[in-house]
Amino acid sequence: MSDAQLEILASRAGLAVDWIDANGRPQKVAPAVLRNVLIGLGHPASTAQEIDASLLELQAVQQDRHLPPLLTSDVGVGLDLGRYFAPETPCEIHLEDGSRLNLKLDSEAVLPGLIPVGYQQVHISDQYFTLAVAPERCFSVGDAVDNPIPRVWGLSAQLYSLRRPGDGGFGDTQALEDLVRVAGERGADAVAISPLHAMFSADTGRYSPYSPSSRLFLNSLYAAPGAILGERALRDAIDAAGLTERFAQLEDLKLIDWPSAADAKQKLLQALYEGFIAGDHPLHPDFASFRHAGGEALENHCRFEAIQEMRAARGENLDWRQWPEHWHDPRGAALEAFAEEYAERIGYFAFCQWLIHRCLERAQTAARSAGMGIGLIADLAVGADGAGSQAWSFQDELLASLTVGAPPDILNRSGQGWGISAFSPEGLIRNGFRAFIDMLRANFAHAGGLRIDHVMGLQRLWVIPNGSAPADGAYLYYPVDDLLRLLSLESHRHQAIVLGEDLGTVPDGLREKLSARSMLGMRVLLFEQDNTHFKPILDWPDNALATTSTHDLPTLNGWWHGRDIDWNARLGFVDANGEIEWRHHRQREREGLRSALSQDPQNFREESHEADQVVDAAVRFLGHTRAPLVLLPLEDALGINEQANLPGTIDTHPNWSRRLPGNSEALLDGADAARRLELLACARLQAAERDQ
Repeated sequence: MSDAQLEILASRAGLAVDWIDANGRPQKVAPAVLRNVLIGLGHPASTAQEIDASLLELQAVQQDRHLPPLLTSDVGVGLDLGRYFAPETPCEIHLEDGSRLNLKLDSEAVLPGLIPVGYQQVHISDQYFTLAVAPERCFSVGDAVDNPIPRVWGLSAQLYSLRRPGDGGFGDTQALEDLVRVAGERGADAVAISPLHAMFSADTGRYSPYSPSSRLFLNSLYAAPGAILGERALRDAIDAAGLTERFAQLEDLKLIDWPSAADAKQKLLQALYEGFIAGDHPLHPDFASFRHAGGEALENHCRFEAIQEMRAARGENLDWRQWPEHWHDPRGAALEAFAEEYAERIGYFAFCQWLIHRCLERAQTAARSAGMGIGLIADLAVGADGAGSQAWSFQDELLASLTVGAPPDILNRSGQGWGISAFSPEGLIRNGFRAFIDMLRANFAHAGGLRIDHVMGLQRLWVIPNGSAPADGAYLYYPVDDLLRLLSLESHRHQAIVLGEDLGTVPDGLREKLSARSMLGMRVLLFEQDNTHFKPILDWPDNALATTSTHDLPTLNGWWHGRDIDWNARLGFVDANGEIEWRHHRQREREGLRSALSQDPQNFREESHEADQVVDAAVRFLGHTRAPLVLLPLEDALGINEQANLPGTIDTHPNWSRRLPGNSEALLDGADAARRLELLACARLQAAERDQ
């Protein structure tokens, strides 16, 4: 079998045969790995004959002169259509506003750059396609706060960690409303929240917000039903379901008991639904309108939820890839028959989606009413579970046979497997980027901003065949320019900023592409150092947000005290010698950070605990940087030791289960939090005065 032909096929399929690792060393993907990844992409490659056949098929598709359903371009820039049409061919453009443009391709078959921003319909020689014309850049922080040189701040919060009386054991949108109101009163312009993607209602033990069932819909457990249906309906439903004592017990826990709390919340939602459909409720028209607007995508998600519920009750496999073949097609006759038989359950899941959408809409309205220029910043996970609703509903556009992860590096010598699926580049193009656009619209819908986890995935992702080790993967490349144009377009349409989490190994040129589109990168205080020498204030860039930490890192207080080292040593991730070396290095880092923070004479003047002073000084330090937006995690505002998630663990560390110590409406009133927010607000004002 010829490795040369295999590598040609891999390259044509968008795979990187050669790549550079985190140490700067060139690497080559093994032929066996290439074959397995290609099979996952839908290109058989086990034999020489299969390779030749797959190569011929792929070449035919790539050389096809048939127009794809959607092309992208930048406003004011011509679009080369020479592959499809002859020079000087007349064309008619149907604009979104109902008007038309009559143009002609130029002598080189370029469509003139005279078409306005938007999704415009192009008619040329009896062929039609959608042209997505993108603005030059995304809606920016400056646009949001009406200041060309913004120096604003906000908070970041793990939604589940918030508290309020009657929350049932984990944070919800009412607790979020309480938080955005008090944060807005103190001058915050944004609150960034953990992902609210739809999870698996029939499998409540799966609660990592970064491994969702679907990024098109929301986790209905976070709904605060009383805010929509009224407190009386809520009390009646709690009584009817016998949940009063159970909710009180769940609320008293320091850690969230997800299976029990989710079960209780689902019982409440079921009781509310039964009451809602029993009478002539004034919100029936709104629910009906929501369901109609949701269309096929909402219907498919609700059918999926109902099927999983039914199979869970029977003790059957929940992974759709293991279902009977006739249930694999969401549009098949078997699903139509199921939908008719289980209409009530499908209606229930639609009701749950309606509730959480209306609740999140309220929270964003509350944020803007509190004076925030941005409001909520939603979080978009890098992928969705291959066994979930989104992968089932969009099988031609998602790669359910491959998972996403990371290759081996200095910190993870075996690589990482994240257990989630990604988009198919070929499927996206073939379907006019439908699934990507729908996903963006769903996540922009009730937010003033969107954080994109692992933004490098817009250009390339490390994909691993199901069942293989993380090291046995390859980089798959995406049409990054098309995706960035669509992001810019949707950002402007929703008047929402875009943040790209660009920590780790970033492909050459990507940060420049993001910056040119006004997509902010991300800079974390703990990483902004060169071997314990921390970057000075004015060396921080003005094209990235600044923050003290993230959900995957120790809190600042925890870092100072070495809690991350404690956990890694306890779980055996580092041996005794490694632990000693790590602690010695951490001491040097502490000295380096204190040295950098001491450059401000206002720091370390109080007679208080050293760690508290470090957090105060770090908050002031970040406030003085040139970052357009500084986000302070609530854990650091409160001086908490423990982090939200410890990567590499599942049940040996309480990931996604920690709760904050007080109710949201009073959370910022404590001495530490109030002082730090005042320090941050003042530092941001001083930075604004300096940089204007």
